[in-house]
Amino acid sequence: MTLSLTAHARLTIQERGLALEWIERAIEIPDRIEADPSGPDVWRSFKIIPEAGNRIIRVVHRRDGADILVITAFLDRGAKL
Repeated sequence: MTLSLTAHARLTIQERGLALEWIERAIEIPDRIEADPSGPDVWRSFKIIPEAGNRIIRVVHRRDGADILVITAFLDRGAKL
């Protein structure tokens, strides 16, 4: 699996100081996953990130052929696992 990022995802990851490794971890071994209401093929993966003070990252993504397209990612203050 290869990750690709939308322009929006690249910008928000940089602005928010998120590590790409956190995003990969959230997609590969999520603590929770749910459908995103924006479309039938879009998912939200959640993962506790110890390096970020045990905050939870939310990664919105979808399959793009054999790859995963990351739409956005952020530390979700309201997420519950």
